[in-house]
Amino acid sequence: MARQDGDAFDAVVFGHHLRHRRRRAKLTLSKLGKQVGRPASYLSQLENGRIEPKLSLVADLAGAVGCTTFDLLDLSPPSRRAEMEIELRRLQDGPWREALDLAEIRPGARLDDEVLETLVSLYRAMPDLAVSRTGLANLEAGNRARGANLALRTEMRRRDNYYPAIEEVAARSLDAAGYTGEGPLTDRHLTDMATNLGFTVERVKGIPITARSVTDTRRRVIYLPQRDDLTVRAARSVLLQTVGHFVLEHAETTDFEDYLRQRIESNYFAAAVLIPEGPAMEFLSAAREAGDLAIEDLKERYYVSYELAAHRFTNLATARLDIPVHFVRTDPQGRITKAYENDGIAFPCDADGSLEGARLNRNWGARQAWASLDVLHHQFTETDRGEYWCVTYVENTSEGTPYAVTLGCRATDARWFRGCETMRRVDGRSDTEQANPEMVGRWDGVAWPSAAERSFVLTALPPAYRDFTPFPGVDLLEVYRFLDRQNGLG
Repeated sequence: MARQDGDAFDAVVFGHHLRHRRRRAKLTLSKLGKQVGRPASYLSQLENGRIEPKLSLVADLAGAVGCTTFDLLDLSPPSRRAEMEIELRRLQDGPWREALDLAEIRPGARLDDEVLETLVSLYRAMPDLAVSRTGLANLEAGNRARGANLALRTEMRRRDNYYPAIEEVAARSLDAAGYTGEGPLTDRHLTDMATNLGFTVERVKGIPITARSVTDTRRRVIYLPQRDDLTVRAARSVLLQTVGHFVLEHAETTDFEDYLRQRIESNYFAAAVLIPEGPAMEFLSAAREAGDLAIEDLKERYYVSYELAAHRFTNLATARLDIPVHFVRTDPQGRITKAYENDGIAFPCDADGSLEGARLNRNWGARQAWASLDVLHHQFTETDRGEYWCVTYVENTSEGTPYAVTLGCRATDARWFRGCETMRRVDGRSDTEQANPEMVGRWDGVAWPSAAERSFVLTALPPAYRDFTPFPGVDLLEVYRFLDRQNGLG
């Protein structure tokens, strides 16, 4: 919307003028709404600068609050307080709050004028502070890291997450260790692999908490946590990831992309050893022909975690079985911690393409599984890019935060998988995540949720929520819907 005199319309300033004039006229939102024929929730959106009014409505509002149209469209804030609130809001939209990991402050009525002035002054001064430059440098470093991660994920998609050279190295290592292809690897096989590289393995107490293993390359010793500190499955993976670095001839690096690549390659090697390509393909090909592919079978056959089995399946699914797939690991709030896709599904992401920290649609299987009574949750989901099938397994680990692992494919490929007969069909398109303005108006400023203990105060929220979320880490749309149900409104 534009003013008739050519000046740009400012929804935030307009909102402050409307609130200022309404309060001067001693009108509540409800009373004003009755006069202009609009619900109070809509007027609340106007006052908060979230939507723009039509010019005809501006005239009606002006008449109701006893001023002219130009009074409401004035680009100058109506008071010093309003000026400071507007400036704080805009300053917080800049790079400094994110660079310094500062919580967003909403300048409500309870915020003292002096405190508000101080906050604005601090934000104004930030570009001149060394700590701010440091924070920005950290932000830039993070952007480079996210860029490197995106580039590697793009490469994985182009390769269908299949790396023949690493498969070959893994096969040679297995042959040298005397593995016949029957059943899961034994401790002897793993020890022989390390021995073939000239390493001995020692399980000790006191491994630094920030390290999975420690290798003394001079004495050729790989130190692992004792069995009491690490499960058998985890110990095998850690040892193979460590061995993988040396088998693949990795060297120290200061480049983040190279560091990530080495992690991806060593993890791939570990998975290719624990679930060898040759024997696994015999098993999986037979299951595909029977329409009975199941990650849990792969898990049990090779004594690995569900996550590792699902991730390994993505290596072989497209290149060897001709089935494009997606994989995603999420926390209890539905935030992505790991993801891969080559089947066309669209995961939520930031403007730069980063997936980590983004929250999946609440109707997708990865989030629906938490309320499911089934050990394995199967469902078909209608997305913005078509219908997909998936299976989700919730890992309730005692060693950390529980998480969900989801493996899925296009609905047309679901026939190859056990669980494709499920009757669950859910609408998970993006418009199902849109906030109802009337519902927001009912609970905005009324609902006060306390964040879950594990919720990080600055956790990124889905783009659709950022306009109205004052509680970082809390899904306010879920909170508002909960309150609607408790009040018989939903």
